[in-house]
Amino acid sequence: MPIDLTRVQDVYKDAGDSIIFVTMDLNRQDQSRDLGAVSDLAEHLPAFINSMNIRYPDAGLAVAFGLSRRAWDYLFPDAQRPAELEAFQPIVGPKHTAVATPADLFFHIRAHNSAVPYEILSEIMTRIEHNVTTLDETHGFRYFEGRAIIGFVDGTENPSALQTPAYAVVGDEDPAFINGSYAFAQKYRHDLDAWEQLKVEQQEQAIGRKKFNDVELEDDEKLANAHNVASQDNEGGVEHKIVRMNVPFADAAKNVKGTYFIGYARHWTVTKRMLQNMFSQSDRLLDFSTPETGEVFFIPSLDTLAQIAANELP
Repeated sequence: MPIDLTRVQDVYKDAGDSIIFVTMDLNRQDQSRDLGAVSDLAEHLPAFINSMNIRYPDAGLAVAFGLSRRAWDYLFPDAQRPAELEAFQPIVGPKHTAVATPADLFFHIRAHNSAVPYEILSEIMTRIEHNVTTLDETHGFRYFEGRAIIGFVDGTENPSALQTPAYAVVGDEDPAFINGSYAFAQKYRHDLDAWEQLKVEQQEQAIGRKKFNDVELEDDEKLANAHNVASQDNEGGVEHKIVRMNVPFADAAKNVKGTYFIGYARHWTVTKRMLQNMFSQSDRLLDFSTPETGEVFFIPSLDTLAQIAANELP
């Protein structure tokens, strides 16, 4: 059974210009009511998105909705589970730790203007607001030329557009959940004051690329723990990729500046190995970036959403 991109949520397209990330917990006071709210949302979310695309066809709306392992087990205790869905566990390196912050539900909403994500999130809340507690809501933006907030072009290591679905979308290795995806959400706070005290050449050595034109440095020009070295997954002698959609966020008046890292993958194990490599090798970028959140979510296909809506999960 081949991947069908018409049945996939928005896990492999552009990160957007105006972005909202939200993580939530179910209230867990009444499982049947929580299940009813999530099923109701699964039924109505595709219609919300379709209506908005009709009303604002040039808005570039894209939405991904996912559930964590603990949400899946709570809501669907007797159902089959996506093969690689697990609760994220902290990764402790010599200098830095990838924290685990459990959450039940995840939303990634983006468009070309801020009104459209706001409207979609408002419609989502009409279906689940009485059954959830919001843990984090982060509003991000597209920075100059698609650069990360640290000033470097972002997403260079992503697969090409034609290859992207093969790296981001579950295939027939898990036929019950084909066309789904694994999302890892991790919010970083940056110490940009310290970062900007580095010379440009030092920043380039830390990232492994030129800052102005994004050309990759030669291996002997990079630090041994340069970001584009430490963040790779070369298991079995093959470079494995995911789809990264890093999004800058800021509260500039309070000197809060950061990156919301979202990685979509066909295999969560690939993202997991990348993170393990970053933290075990003390990725140089981590000296200026503190992870504040971390959780894995499964992004169901449209068919799985329909099964959730009808309480017909296998």
